Amino acid sequence: MPEPQKPAADGDKAAAAPADQKEEQAEEEELPPDEHAPGEGPQLSELSGIFVEKPGSVTATKGKDVTFVAKVDSSTLTRKPTMKWLKGKWLDLGSKAGKHLQFKESYDRNTKIYTYEMSIIKVVDGDAGGYRCEVTSKDKCDSCTFEVSVPDLFSFNSSGDAGEDAGDLDFSALLKKRKQEGPKEEVDVWEILKAAKPCDYEKIAFEYGITDLRGMLKRLKAMKKVETKKSDAFLRKLDPAYSVDKGKKISLTVEVADPDAPIKWFKNGQEIKPSAKYVFESVGNKRTLTINKCSLSDDAAYECVVGEEKCFTEVFVKEPPVTITKLLDDVHTVVGEKVEFEVEVSEEGANVKWMKDGVELTRDTAGSKYRFKKDGKRHILIINEATTDDTGMYYAFTNGGESKAELEVEEKELEVLQSIADLTVKSAEQAVFKCEVSDEKVTGKWFKDGVEVQASDRIKMTHIGRTHKLTIDDVKPSDAGDYTFVPDGYALSLSAKLNFLEIKIDYVPHQDPPKIHLDTSGTGNKNTIIVVAGNKLRFDVEITGEPVPTVCWMKGDSVVAEAEGRVRVETRKTLSSFVIEGAEKQDEGLYNITVTNPAGEDKASLIVKIVDVPNPPENVKCTSVGEDSATVTWDPPPYDGGVPIKGYLMERKKVGSARWTKLNFDVYESTTYEAKKMIEGVLYEMRVFAVNGIGISQPSSNSKPFMPIAPTGEPTRLTVDDVTDTTCALKWRPPEKIGAGGIDGYIIEYCKEGSDQWVQANEKLVDKTQYRVKDLPVGEKMLFRVIAVNIAGRSPPATLTQGVTIREIMGQTQGSHAVHQIYFYSSTSPTLSPANYLFLLYCVHQPENPKIRLPRNLRTKLITLVGEKVNLVIPFQGKPRPVVTWFKDGVLLEDKTVGTRTSEVDTILFIRSAERTHSGKYTLSVQIENVSDSADIFIQVVEKPGPPIAVIVTDVWGFNAALEWKPPKDDGNCDIIGYTIQKADRKTKEWFTVYEHNRRPSCTVSDLVMGNEYSFRVFSENICGLSDDAGISKNTAVITKTGNEIPPFKEKDRSSSPKFTAPLVDRSVIAGYTAAISCAVRGYPKPKIIWMKNNMIIGEDPKFLMQNNQGVLTLNIRKPSLFDGGRYSCRAINDLGQDEVECKVERCPAVTTHRWILLICGVDLSPNTLIKQPFIHYTVLSVLSCFVSWMFL
Repeated sequence: MPEPQKPAADGDKAAAAPADQKEEQAEEEELPPDEHAPGEGPQLSELSGIFVEKPGSVTATKGKDVTFVAKVDSSTLTRKPTMKWLKGKWLDLGSKAGKHLQFKESYDRNTKIYTYEMSIIKVVDGDAGGYRCEVTSKDKCDSCTFEVSVPDLFSFNSSGDAGEDAGDLDFSALLKKRKQEGPKEEVDVWEILKAAKPCDYEKIAFEYGITDLRGMLKRLKAMKKVETKKSDAFLRKLDPAYSVDKGKKISLTVEVADPDAPIKWFKNGQEIKPSAKYVFESVGNKRTLTINKCSLSDDAAYECVVGEEKCFTEVFVKEPPVTITKLLDDVHTVVGEKVEFEVEVSEEGANVKWMKDGVELTRDTAGSKYRFKKDGKRHILIINEATTDDTGMYYAFTNGGESKAELEVEEKELEVLQSIADLTVKSAEQAVFKCEVSDEKVTGKWFKDGVEVQASDRIKMTHIGRTHKLTIDDVKPSDAGDYTFVPDGYALSLSAKLNFLEIKIDYVPHQDPPKIHLDTSGTGNKNTIIVVAGNKLRFDVEITGEPVPTVCWMKGDSVVAEAEGRVRVETRKTLSSFVIEGAEKQDEGLYNITVTNPAGEDKASLIVKIVDVPNPPENVKCTSVGEDSATVTWDPPPYDGGVPIKGYLMERKKVGSARWTKLNFDVYESTTYEAKKMIEGVLYEMRVFAVNGIGISQPSSNSKPFMPIAPTGEPTRLTVDDVTDTTCALKWRPPEKIGAGGIDGYIIEYCKEGSDQWVQANEKLVDKTQYRVKDLPVGEKMLFRVIAVNIAGRSPPATLTQGVTIREIMGQTQGSHAVHQIYFYSSTSPTLSPANYLFLLYCVHQPENPKIRLPRNLRTKLITLVGEKVNLVIPFQGKPRPVVTWFKDGVLLEDKTVGTRTSEVDTILFIRSAERTHSGKYTLSVQIENVSDSADIFIQVVEKPGPPIAVIVTDVWGFNAALEWKPPKDDGNCDIIGYTIQKADRKTKEWFTVYEHNRRPSCTVSDLVMGNEYSFRVFSENICGLSDDAGISKNTAVITKTGNEIPPFKEKDRSSSPKFTAPLVDRSVIAGYTAAISCAVRGYPKPKIIWMKNNMIIGEDPKFLMQNNQGVLTLNIRKPSLFDGGRYSCRAINDLGQDEVECKVERCPAVTTHRWILLICGVDLSPNTLIKQPFIHYTVLSVLSCFVSWMFL
C-alpha cells in the first residue's frame, strides 16, 4: 500500500500518521526483497498501467480537509482520459460535487500528464470507507482503490456509514495495538450478524475480532439460505444478471404481489426517471423496465424497490466484434518507394493489430521504419522507404476479422531514354556525347577505351536533370576512340565511337571518279541497319572524287532531297549525312545513294529495319480455378515489333482496387500461366505484357473477373438402391467439403468391369442425390461412379468398390409379377397319387435381414459438453424397409428435447442443446417382421465440477503445511481427474499456484515464508477443466519463526517384479477390419514389453502397432487376414523377474447371401399350366429366389 497522503487542511495541514502505522512501515522495510509489503503488490483492479501517481489511504481528522491526487500519463492514449471518483463499488461522486466534495483537473503540455484532485471539505464520520478512482480512454482503463478512516477519539471502531461496498480494511493492524479489555459476557456473534444490517458487518467483525471477512460472509450466507423466507412483495424477482449487445434494448421484468403497490427503479443507487431511453411498463402484476439503445454507460447495477423490499441485478453490455469492411490490397514496388497498407473497419476507434510474417508490428518495436495512422474507420500502415527485406505477407487483425496482403519489393531498374550515338568530326570541331536516363538522381562516369575521362579546359562533363553530356572542344586525332558512360550503382553501360575525320588535300592534275566510302561494320548481310523506333538515325557517308561529285539519296523510287525536317540530307564537301529524327515504322525500306561527276558514277544500297516493342497480347482469359490459384491463357501479340518475343510478364489485382501486383520478375515463355497465393472467394482480374529485345509492350485488356474456388470433395456413401434387367438406381450423399463455390450438380458415369472407358450417363447435371442409369447391357457386370461439379470444375469421383451385375429376367410378365421356368430334380422317384397341379411363380425381392451399421466412433461412450449439439447419423440396411425404434435406458424415447429422423438407409438422433439429463444408454432397434437388430449408444453430457468442500489445514511444521479436503458434491457428471492448489499471503492477498493436476484429496505445501500467514484454496478438475469456484481453507497456516525439528524422511522401496493387473482376453475378429487386444501391467523399474504370436516375437512388423500408455498395453492388428489367427502373448521383463499373459484370436468368415431357384424336369411353364408328369427328382441351384405355390385340381 502506498504511503498515506497527508491531508491538506487550513492552518495545520499536516496530520501525523498514527504510531502503529509507522511501526508497520518499519516492519515492511525489513521484509526480504522477494516479498511484497502489504498493499505493494499489483492491484487486481488494474487493467493497464497508465497511472503515474495514485491516491493513498489516509486517516482523516473530523472537521479537517483532505485532498487526494491522481496523475495519468496520456502520452500513449489516443483520446483525452475520463476520470471517475467512486465510493464503494457504484456510487459516483461526480453527482455529489458541491461544498462538501470539490473536484479539480489540470494538464501539463510538456509532460502530457493530467492531474486530478478530489477534496473532502470538513471530514465527517460518513466520509469513512473505501473509495475508487477509475480512468478510461477509448479501449484502455485503469483503476485504484484507497481508504478513508475517521477514528473516534476514544476507540478505533470504524464508522458503519460507508455501506456494504466500502471495501476491505486491514483489521490486523488495528488489532495489534488494541488495548486489553476486561472479560465480557459470552454472546453469539452469528445471532447478532443475522439481525444486523449489511452496512454494520464490518463494525461487528472488528468489535468481536473476526479477521476473515470472506469466510464470515460465506457462513452468514449459508445460514441465511437455510432460513430464507418467501418475499411478501415480489412473486418473481429479477435474475442475478443480464447480458445485452451494445445498441440493442433489454427488458427487466418483476412480478409483484400487490398490483397497486408503488415501484421504483434505481441505477447504481440513483433513481431512474421515465424517458425515451428508460420506459416503464405495467401489465397486471408485471412491472417492466425497458432500456433502449444500450451503451457502455448502461453497464451497471439495477435495483427494484417495492416498499421496504428490494431485488438486485447487474446488466452487462457487450460490444459487437469489429469486422473488416475493406480488405488489404497487394503491393508491388521498388526499393526506396513509400508503401501504404490501408484497411477499413466497421467501428471508429477500434484496435487493429498489424503483423508481418507472424511477427507483430508495434510502435515500440517498429521504430522509425513503420508508421501507424488512424483516420476514422481507416487504419493505415506506412513503410517510409521500402527495402527488399520488407518483402513478405502483412496481416491486419481485429477481434472480429482479419485481412492479408503481399508486399513485393524489387531492385529499381534504370531505363535508358536516349542512348549516345557514334560521332564523326573533323579536326578543331566540337564533339558532344549525350544520353538520357529515367532517374534524375543517378550519377555516372565517362570512360575512353576503358580509362576514366578527367575533366579539363577542353573536356567538360555535365549532369542536368536526367541528361548527361560529355563535351570535347577542339577535337584532336588523339580523341578518337570508344567512349562509355557507366551509371553509378547499376550494371549498365552506354557506348559510342568517336571517328576523327582527317582531310588531306592532294593536288591531282587529272580527274578522279567518285567513290562512296560507307562503313557498315556491325551490320548483317546486304548492309541492313536496325533502328529502334523513336531513336535518331544518322548516316555519315564519306565521298571522294574530283571534281566534287553530286549526291542523290533515294528511298525506292522517291528522291530524298530535303535539307530540313524529320527526314533530311546534310551535304558537305566530302561528307553526306542522311538523318531520320524519331524513326517510325514507315521509314523502313531500301535506301540508295548515288554519287556522280564527270569522271564517273558510284552507287550503294542500305536496308533500314525499324524495330519496336510488341503489341499487347490478346484474348486473356481464365480457363480454370483452384482453391488459391487460377490458370490463365492468352494469344501472342499480332505484331512482335520486328524482334522475336522473349516472353511475358503478368499482373493481377482485386476487382475494385487500382493497385496491380506483378506475378513474375523473370520473363515467362509459355502462353499459359498458373497464378498462386490467391484468396478463395475474392474476384480478381489479370493482364499480360509481351517482352521482346526492345522492351515491354503496353498491357493487354483486363481479363474477365474470376474467383479462385476449390472443387468440391468427392460424393460420399455411394450405394446401389435397385437393379433391374436394364437399369440401376444409385444413391449418394453430398461431399463433406463443398467450399465457397457450392455444387452445380452431379455427373454419373459407368463402364464395364475391367475396362477404363467411362461413359457419361446424364446429359445435364443432376441436382438430386439419386439417379437411375438406363439402357445398360443385360448380364454385364458394371462399375459406377459419381462426380460433383461446380464453377471450379469436377471433383474426385466416388466409385463403387464392386461391380453390379445387370441380371436378365426370363419369361413373360403378368401384372406386377413374372413367371419363370421351374425345374425339380430328385435322387429318388417319389410315389405320387395321380393329380393335377397348378404352379404360379411370383418374382419377389430378395429379403434382406435388418442390420445396423454402427459407426466406429459410437461403439464407445460419446462424451459431449452441456449446451453443445448432438447429431448422430446411424446407417442401417434391410428390405423391406425396417421399423426403427429408439429407447432410452430401456424405455421408449419420448423426450421432446431429443429428436429423431429416419430415412430408408439411416436414422438420425439430434439434440439441439445437450443437458446432463440427456446422459444415458440409447438403444436403436430395427425390425422386419420377427427379425430385428439393435445397438446401444452411451451418451455422457458433462460440465465443469463444483468446488471441493471442507478444505482444512491439518498440520503445520517448519516451512510446510498439510492440506486435506473432500471431493466436490457435483463432479460435473464425470470423474475428477485432479485438483489445483493455490496459496495466498494474508497481507498481499495474491494467489499463486502451488500444484496442478494433484490426484489425491490432500497435499503438502512447502517453501512457505517464515513469519507469514497463509490461506489456501483448491479447484477441482475434470475433463471439462477447472471448477469456476474454489474451496477455501477454513483455517490458516501461520509459519512461526521458531521451527520444529523435522524427522528424517525414509523413502519407500517401490521396486517390484512385473505383474499383469489385467489379462489378455480371447476374441474373434472379422477379416479386413482392424482389431486390438489390450492388457495392463505394473512393475518398477519400468519393464520391457515383448509381444509374441505363436511364441514368435513380432518385432517391427508394420502390420502390428504396439502402444504403451501408463502401463496399459495395446496391440493393434491392421486388417487381419486368414493367417493372423493364433495365440498372442505379452511378456514383461525387468531386473526383478518377468510375467506373461496370452489369449487366442480367431478369424470369423465373411457372411454371404445365397439366392435360390427351383428347376423341374426342363419343362417350360406358362401361367396356369397343368403339370401331369410324375416327379422324378429335384435339386436346388443358387441363382434367383422365387416363391412357388400350387393347388390340387
